[in-house]
Amino acid sequence: MTALSYGLQPTAFRLPDATRLGRVRLQVTDLDRSLAFYTTVLGFRVLPTRDGAAELGAHGDDRVIVELQSGAVTPVPPGGRQGLFHFAILLPDRASLGRFLVHLADLGVRAGASDHLVSEAMYLSDPDGLGIEVYADRPRDTWQQAGRELTMATLALDTRAVAAAGGDRPWTGMPAGTTLGHVHLHVGSLEEARAFYHDGLGFDLIVWSYPGALFFSAGGYHHHLGTNTWAAGRPSAGADEARLVDWEVVLPDAASVDAARTQMEGRGHVGTPASGGVSFRDPWGTQFTLMSR
Repeated sequence: MTALSYGLQPTAFRLPDATRLGRVRLQVTDLDRSLAFYTTVLGFRVLPTRDGAAELGAHGDDRVIVELQSGAVTPVPPGGRQGLFHFAILLPDRASLGRFLVHLADLGVRAGASDHLVSEAMYLSDPDGLGIEVYADRPRDTWQQAGRELTMATLALDTRAVAAAGGDRPWTGMPAGTTLGHVHLHVGSLEEARAFYHDGLGFDLIVWSYPGALFFSAGGYHHHLGTNTWAAGRPSAGADEARLVDWEVVLPDAASVDAARTQMEGRGHVGTPASGGVSFRDPWGTQFTLMSR
């Protein structure tokens, strides 16, 4: 394990440094409409499809990042639900983000933009209102900290500088090396989120002073998981709504999956066998799957 100068480690099991995220599975109301958005606006490539579902990845890369499933009757209601706030697509470099920014402008797609100090990001929603972040990290040696806490913020993005980083090359879709960088969830309580994801699952706690939010990660990353209480008081997403069905936490080996499962089950969380691993639900019903690859 890496000895970090920032972050708080759990007292028991700690997720391995090589932990990464796999895919997100999303339930949508109209698969064809969603596919048009995810390929045209975001620039994903369609991988193998089956009846009622489609897998999406970057160009020149067979790794699945997003899986879309039919089954939703209603989109995300105004104000959101407990569950997905956004999922975040990590581009390999700032130049790619610059080309994506110009691409959105050329399409006339309105998007939010933020500088988080550790990263630069664009924000938009899919046709069902599911939140999406597309971002690029700043070099890790430029990240700053205050005591044990990594410094993150939400500032205005210098869109001119980001666009300039893309040079004269056009956006040709999600480039090879694109991954699922993090997932950010609406939860009902930060204390419960910390108990479940830090003390239970074994993520390091990285940022805890951001208003209404906590950020967790493995291996010193700024965050693989964000949680916030900005939709507190609202119900969890229903089975017939557009929603996050599942997100994957990929560990380096089967022994690590077994150790994480033992830790979770020892704290009273019931695991369900899943293809390649074991699934759990957080206190607000959001499911994730622990697996090895």
